[in-house]
Amino acid sequence: MQALLEATGLGLIVLLPLANPLTTVALFLGLASEMNSSERNRQALQASTYVFAIMMVAWYAGNAVLNTFGISIPGLRIAGGLIVAFIGFRMLFPAQPIGHSVEAQHKQDELDRSHARQEPVNIAFVPLAMPSTAGPGTIAMIISSASTVKSGVTFPAWVIAVAPPLTFLIVAVILWIALRSSGSIMKLVGKSGIEAISRLMGFLLVCMGVQFVINGVLEVAHNFH
Repeated sequence: MQALLEATGLGLIVLLPLANPLTTVALFLGLASEMNSSERNRQALQASTYVFAIMMVAWYAGNAVLNTFGISIPGLRIAGGLIVAFIGFRMLFPAQPIGHSVEAQHKQDELDRSHARQEPVNIAFVPLAMPSTAGPGTIAMIISSASTVKSGVTFPAWVIAVAPPLTFLIVAVILWIALRSSGSIMKLVGKSGIEAISRLMGFLLVCMGVQFVINGVLEVAHNFH
């Protein structure tokens, strides 16, 4: 049980800065301003379910994709590290306010048109689940972790089987709670608080991304010896 807690805790430490639920909360508040309470809750549940599904697919199907396209593990680590570092730099030095991505803007335009026609619009998958929560950096991290785990780790086999789905479920539940409590969270920390936390997460992601690149380069150098 201790091994399971350690593996799950390690997974959460790696994934939560990438998923960054608080950024999704800010995006959710901007896009769901015209929705009633029941519709907001429904979108929150759907977004969390989509995030769990995306992470599960990345974990179990990631290796098949790598094998199909002939992508090596060091190559994935370097590419994933660059993506994670780039996302971190964007969070550290945002070119635009949080929640103003291209996907969010397109969805906002769709919401404006649907509001005029009194038609419901789903924001759960795009942009809440992807790319806000389970974006390219998160997916690359999961695929890289899956490849690393299968190449040899110290955890027992049952922990390796149970920990990833449990970790993804906890991330999805955290997102669901955050979205359900989005109004209270915004009142508590404010927009400036969310931006400060986002910058802190961005710094962590830059460090993680650089380390992934270093590990990938070292592995490539080791293979040539």
